[in-house]
Amino acid sequence: MSLRFQAINNLTKDAAAPAETNARITAVFGDNVFTLKTARQFLSDEGYKSLVHSIKEGKKIDRAVAGQIANGIRAWAETKGVTHFTHWFQPLTGLTAEKHDSFFTLKSDGTALEEFDGAALIQQEPDASSFPSGGLRATFEARGYTAWDPSSPAFIMETGEGKTLCIPTIFVSYTGESLDYKAPLLKALEALNKAAVDVCHYFDRNVTKVTATLGWEQEYFVIDAGLANARPDLVLSGRTVFGSSPARGQQLEDHYFGSIPERVYAFMRDYEQESYKLGIPLRTRHNEVAPSQFECAPIFEEVNIAVDHNILLMDVMTRVAKRHGLVVLLHEKPFAGINGNGKHNNWSMATDTGVNLLGPGRTPKNNLQFLTFFVNTIKAVHDYADLLRASIASAPNDHRLGANEAPPAIISVFVGQYLAKVLADIETKVGDKFDEQDEAVLKLDLHRSIPELLLDNTDRNRTSPFAFTGNKFEFRAVGSSANCASPMTVLNVVLAETLKGFKKDVDALIEKGEKKEVAILHIIRKYITESKSVLFEGDGYSEEWEKEAHRRHLPNVKTTPLALDAMVTEKAKALFEHNGVYTHSELEARHEIELEKYIKKVQIEARIIGDLAQNHILPAAIKYQNTLASNIKSLKEAGLTESDYSSQLRILKEISGHITAIDTKVEEMVEKRKIANNMTNTRTKAIAYQSEVKDPYFDEIRYHVDKLEQLVDDQYWTLPKYREMLFLR
Repeated sequence: MSLRFQAINNLTKDAAAPAETNARITAVFGDNVFTLKTARQFLSDEGYKSLVHSIKEGKKIDRAVAGQIANGIRAWAETKGVTHFTHWFQPLTGLTAEKHDSFFTLKSDGTALEEFDGAALIQQEPDASSFPSGGLRATFEARGYTAWDPSSPAFIMETGEGKTLCIPTIFVSYTGESLDYKAPLLKALEALNKAAVDVCHYFDRNVTKVTATLGWEQEYFVIDAGLANARPDLVLSGRTVFGSSPARGQQLEDHYFGSIPERVYAFMRDYEQESYKLGIPLRTRHNEVAPSQFECAPIFEEVNIAVDHNILLMDVMTRVAKRHGLVVLLHEKPFAGINGNGKHNNWSMATDTGVNLLGPGRTPKNNLQFLTFFVNTIKAVHDYADLLRASIASAPNDHRLGANEAPPAIISVFVGQYLAKVLADIETKVGDKFDEQDEAVLKLDLHRSIPELLLDNTDRNRTSPFAFTGNKFEFRAVGSSANCASPMTVLNVVLAETLKGFKKDVDALIEKGEKKEVAILHIIRKYITESKSVLFEGDGYSEEWEKEAHRRHLPNVKTTPLALDAMVTEKAKALFEHNGVYTHSELEARHEIELEKYIKKVQIEARIIGDLAQNHILPAAIKYQNTLASNIKSLKEAGLTESDYSSQLRILKEISGHITAIDTKVEEMVEKRKIANNMTNTRTKAIAYQSEVKDPYFDEIRYHVDKLEQLVDDQYWTLPKYREMLFLR
C-alpha cells in the first residue's frame, strides 16, 4: 500500500488526547517565566533593584550583582526540576538557536556542585561562523558572543524530554557586528524612544519614555501529520509544489469564523496552555478563510517582548502539534489556489504617562499631539516605502503579496474617510491662517472631525499593506513565517529619523518667532503635502491602482531580489548609521544573507519539483498510460471500432503530451539551474534563479502535473491530494 493510502486510512484513528488544561488562565499565566514578581522572591534587594533599573531604565547590571541574579534564577529554575540552561537567541537563519549546558560542575578537588554564575548568565560563546554572517566572519573565524537581554525575562521551556532554562540574548560577532534580529531591534527601539520623547515634550514635559507596542496576528494551516509526511515537498520546503485545487476549496466562504474542528480545537487548547505558562498573552483564536487555516492573536506588548513571544509561539505550536498527530504549516503559501498565511503587525506607541500616541484625544491639544505622530508615521512610510518593502521580502512571501488575500507589493497607507478629511482640511481649508494667534489655532475644529471611537467609525481596508485601524497602524504585508523583528526594526527607525527631522523643522520656526502650536501645524501641513501620494483608500488589488501608483511614483517591486536592493542604498546606510542601528558592513552582510536565503529556497523547490516529477509523477502516469494502451489494444482485438474507444485514445494522447512536456521542462530547468549556480555575484545569481528558473518553469511544470492529476486513475497517484489534506475534522 502506498504512503498516500496508509495516511488516508490512519485518518480514522483516534487522535492523541489533549493535555489537561486549567479552567482559569490566570492560574498558570507566566508560571514558567522569571517575572519581576518571581524575582522579588528569589533575589536580594540589591539584585532585584538592579534588575528593575535595567529593565525600566536600560541601565547596565554590574557583573558582581549579575552573580546574585544568576543564583536567584537557578534557585527558581531548580524548584521546577530544571537541570540545564541555554542562551536563547535569534540568528539570521530565521529560527531560534540554543546550546544547552548543565548547572552541574566539578571543582578542582573533585567536589560536584550545581552552579550558575553571573558570567554564564551574561555571556556565552557560540560559533559565529556556523550561522549566516554575510561575509562578516570567515569560516576559520569562529568566535561569537551571546549577551543577556534583561528586558526580556528568562523562561523555562518544557518538552517531552525535560525542562530547560532559557535566557533571551543578543548575538554578536567577535568584532562586535550584530548577527541576529534582536540587537538591531533594541537599537531601533531606543532610537525611537529618544526621538519620540523629544517631540512629546512639546505637549507634556513629564514624558520620559516612549515604548513601541506590537500585537501580531499569526495565521497558520493545520493538517494531518500522516498526509504531510507523505508529501516530500511539504516536508522539505513547507509548501506543496504540485497539486491541483480540489473541487471544493474556499469558494463557499464557510470556513471563516466557522465552528473550530474538534481535533484542531484540542490542539489549540494544548498549545495555548503551553503559551500561557510562558507568559504569551494569547486572547483570540478562530478559523481563517481557507480550509484548515486558523489564526491566533495576543494582547499588545512591548515590541521586544512581543517579537520574542511570537517566535517562541511558532516553536511551541510546531512541537505541540506532534502530540496530536498534526503538522502546523507557517509557510506564506503552502497551497496554491487558496489564501496564504500572513502575520499582521499591529503597531503603536505609548508614553510612560499612560498615553497612546496614536489614540485621538477629546481636546484640540491632545488632537494636535495625535496628529503630530500620525502624520509623521505617514511621512516615514512615504519616504522609506522601499525599505519597508525590503523588510518583508522573502521567497515565500513573493507567492502571497498581491494575491487575493494579501496586500500588493506597493506600499501605501489607508487612514479612513474621517482622517482623510482631517488631513485634507489641514492642508487646504485652514490654509494661510496659521499665522494667527495661538488661540485661533487651538480652536481648529479638528476634534469634531475625529470620532472618539475611530475603530467603530472607520472602515478597514484588507488590501492596504499599512492601514490605520483606530488607535494603531496595521502592517499587513508581513509574512507568517517571518521574524517580526525585521519589519519592526525598519518601521521604528524610519519613524525615529522622521521625528528628528520634525523637531528640527519645528524648532527652526519657533526660533523665528512662531508660536509653538502654529509652528507644529505648519510642519504637519508641510508633511501632509509631501507625503499625501502614499495615501490610498481604494482597492489595492485593482489594475487601476497599479497604474495610479506608477503615476504617483510609488515603488512597486514585486520580487525579493530586487526589493532587497533598498537595504544597501546610500540613503539606507545613512539612515541606519545615523540612528546607530546598523553599520554599513552590517547592512551589506544582511543584504547578502537575504539574497542567499532566496537562492537556497528557490533552489530547494526546483530540486523537489524535479525529483517529484521524475520519481513520483511520471512513473504513475506511465503506469496508467500502459494500462490504457493495453485496454485499447484489447478492445481493438475484440473487434471494436476506433469510435468505441475514442475516449481512451484521447486520454492516452493527452497523458502522453503532458509526460513529454514535464520531462522536457524538468531537464531544461536543471540546465538553467546549473548556469545560475555558476554565477559568483549573489545578486545576479538570485535574479537568475527568479527570472531563469522559477518564473519560466515552476508554474509551467505545475500546469502539466495538475492536468495529469486530473487524468490519471486515482489508485495510481502516490502523493496525497489537496482534497485529502484540506478538510480536517
